[in-house]
Amino acid sequence: MKRPILWVLVAGILLGFAAAAYAYYNHRENRGRTAQVIAWIRSPQDHPDWRTPAGETCPGAPFQMPTEGFIGFLWDDSFRPGHRHSGIDIFGGGDPGDTPVYAAYAGYLTRLPEWKSSLILRIPSDPLQPGRQIWLYYTHLADPAGLSLIDPAFPPGTRETYVQAGALLGRQGNYSGTPNAPTGVHLHFSIVRDDGQGQFLNELDIHNTLDPSPYFGRPLNGPQNDGDIPHCTPTQGGGA
Repeated sequence: MKRPILWVLVAGILLGFAAAAYAYYNHRENRGRTAQVIAWIRSPQDHPDWRTPAGETCPGAPFQMPTEGFIGFLWDDSFRPGHRHSGIDIFGGGDPGDTPVYAAYAGYLTRLPEWKSSLILRIPSDPLQPGRQIWLYYTHLADPAGLSLIDPAFPPGTRETYVQAGALLGRQGNYSGTPNAPTGVHLHFSIVRDDGQGQFLNELDIHNTLDPSPYFGRPLNGPQNDGDIPHCTPTQGGGA
């Protein structure tokens, strides 16, 4: 009986080391990106090569950049043990309401009645996997108190309003979901899977989202990006 117990203990120790190594690696990369985000927020004019213009489309990629700024945090970054970031964060470098936000792709826009700072676009046919429906989620489009910065054309309760790629949706804000406890001014953008019944899944779970890298033609996968500024890559991958 002692030998099986010993093996269980050894396996547990090895798993612990593996988990610690994984956490160290991810948080090490995040510390570097966090330092870059802080430097950008303090003085974006000092880092012009970090800026990505709104509307820029990388060669061969279907989505255009939904807003201007520095793509600071990436998909699958980890900010604490057990957490996996489900999208990308784009920091405009200005105050709430300064930086416009646009549709990355043509689709059908919904804003639920309770959403102060969020929108979602239904894309009936995924451009990288035709026939699969996906959703584009936008959030933090409100000021610290929760005053919406979404374009007035999309009031609460809007459902299935068609928008062209490049249509103005609102402006970057810093509403965290808790009034007067702001985040940095940015857009959080994610690509959300469909539930198979025509509805979007919970965006907070990374398993319900897709790696945005091939959709934008940029290195936007956190664990696979060693600190490169996510500009256009020479070639694009396949579907997600």
